[in-house]
Amino acid sequence: MDSAAAATGPAPARRAAEEAPRARPGTNLRAPRLDPYWLAGALFVLFTALSVCRHRHMLTMSWDLGIFEQAIRGYAHLQAPIVDLKGPGTNILGDHFSPVTALVAPFYRLFPSPVTLLVVQAALFALSAIPVARLAAGLLGRKRGLAIGIAYGLSWGVQRAVDFDFHEIAFAMPLLAFSLEAVVRKRWKAAVWWAAPLVLVKEDLGITAAAIGALVLVRLRTGKQRDTRATALAVGLLAFGLAATALTLGVIIPSFNSGGAYDYWDKLKGGDGPAPVIPLDTAVRTLLWTLLPTTGLLALRSPLLIVALPTLGWRFVSHDDHYWGTDWHYSAVLMPIVFIALTDALTGAGRSRRPWLRSYANHLPGAVLAAALALTASLPLYSLTQGGTYRVPDSVRAAEQLLGRIPDDATVESDVGPISRLAGRCRVFWIGDTRGITPDYVAQHVLDGRTPADLIADAEKLHPGARYTLLGSDGGYAVLQRAQPTAQ
Repeated sequence: MDSAAAATGPAPARRAAEEAPRARPGTNLRAPRLDPYWLAGALFVLFTALSVCRHRHMLTMSWDLGIFEQAIRGYAHLQAPIVDLKGPGTNILGDHFSPVTALVAPFYRLFPSPVTLLVVQAALFALSAIPVARLAAGLLGRKRGLAIGIAYGLSWGVQRAVDFDFHEIAFAMPLLAFSLEAVVRKRWKAAVWWAAPLVLVKEDLGITAAAIGALVLVRLRTGKQRDTRATALAVGLLAFGLAATALTLGVIIPSFNSGGAYDYWDKLKGGDGPAPVIPLDTAVRTLLWTLLPTTGLLALRSPLLIVALPTLGWRFVSHDDHYWGTDWHYSAVLMPIVFIALTDALTGAGRSRRPWLRSYANHLPGAVLAAALALTASLPLYSLTQGGTYRVPDSVRAAEQLLGRIPDDATVESDVGPISRLAGRCRVFWIGDTRGITPDYVAQHVLDGRTPADLIADAEKLHPGARYTLLGSDGGYAVLQRAQPTAQ
């Protein structure tokens, strides 16, 4: 019934219309329930296709996939998570504290392959889109909610993380998204319970969990009614996050570390010599990339950005320049924060007395989606539109056949390329870091101009007294085999 009809209708009808509960401004009570789940399913297919195609092409970017496979392989066989790639006998819990990766172990036991890790990561990233899209649809309506959900799934931070092999931060994505959705909906208990497990994802995320506790306190302070139970939960989460971080950095990691310390303090202190400091233009560029194409800067109106401060803080304070920019996976955990902050800010801006702000808020979801689609043309998912992505090159097949000649359980010294084909069935060390162990095989990428004699000379220099022969060279890779000593 429209307003005119209500005004001229019978008195009982008018009273019923006046007494009916009114939806909160910006809230669509009939927001579709399935859109977020269809979106997550589509993103899962895209992310899986991207990761698996990269793996089939041997386009692994770093040793991280091998590191996590070695750790999860240990968990899967109910053993310690020993990662020889970080040094023979290294327990990964003495490097980074990420026991949450043990959840992948049952799947890896059934399907022992690095592809298992990539599929799990794709599922976790896709799962995180559900609360982002669901919250936006509930507060802003179906079309704008779906626009924000798609923009999140295609955001540069998410795409770069999916493209970067496997990393434990995949578990942080849904935890952050569900927790912050609960904060915006004022479901304080759910917000705390979703945030608490962040301390098991990585050592720095305990501070992020504490920041969510601080955010809940801010929200409660601006509310009209006092909620002592919610206040206690928020204070508890804040204290828990900080205490867990202190315990992890000061006790747990050093107890598993062969040197009895947390090795990454050096990246904050700069080690020996003058420590590099992040250039101002790099910091500004990273901040703009984080907030401009994703939120049109409107997320700055939301207190939810408090949760992004710990991650940005340690990255910018660090003296390792790998953390400063927008490459790799380091910005992924910022994406659920900024997109949910955008939804929160849009809800308030839609009720603003300033016409220009209401207009900007009304058009921003479409603009954010357009920006995500435009940027995708230069981001990893664009490769799925190219036919060559789905065809395995002959050089890769030749390299895999060569690496297949290395027997199971052999000791292998390797650089990046062969790791993903060997870590699940051999004991693999990083090239140049076997610490006295003489490997049975050396597998490496062959740079232009290098001859078999050069490779053999390098291997024998690394392992005095050992003699190596060329097992084979194909597809851009070479494998050396240690010669057995002749009987005297």
